[in-house]
Amino acid sequence: MESAMTLRGPRVLLRPWRTDDLAAFAQLNADPAVMEYFPSVLDTEQSDDLAKRIQAGFENNGFGFWALEIPSVLPFAGFVGLSVPGSAGLPFMPTVEIGWRLCQQAWGKGYASEAARVVLAHAFTALKLPEVVAFTTLTNQRSQAVMQRIGLSYAEGEDFMHPALPADHPLRHHVLYRVKYEDWLKQQ
Repeated sequence: MESAMTLRGPRVLLRPWRTDDLAAFAQLNADPAVMEYFPSVLDTEQSDDLAKRIQAGFENNGFGFWALEIPSVLPFAGFVGLSVPGSAGLPFMPTVEIGWRLCQQAWGKGYASEAARVVLAHAFTALKLPEVVAFTTLTNQRSQAVMQRIGLSYAEGEDFMHPALPADHPLRHHVLYRVKYEDWLKQQ
């Protein structure tokens, strides 16, 4: 797989994807608990396609979702990074979002927050982005807690119905969080 730069935190390594990550990624995407706030789990082919789209993000934008490694603990714990949302009709486009997906073994240990802080610092210092957003379904309290811990604020009045989901889908209602560079800088 194409190389991306490596980012480091005290306990986390955000690194380029390796071909041997694909099996663990497929296992992650097939886990119903991990995918609870997504429309469905992914089969191996869908997971491999997602990995290709992640790689294309690095090639097209210079950033993407890095493979998350917890050195000496988990060689592949999931991903954390940046992307340009692909769903047409999102009301806050154009933008760059920060996101994550971790295996259950990595939950509750602060890895998502630590890695996301490293990515956010990269977004603002190296990439010079003016703002970063995050969004999730209304019921995903764990991800919203990470968003708050890393300094994003709930964008009151900007909840939206995800256009890629049917009108009656239980996950359609999404919340939006934002942080502008100036606000992030004050938190440092």
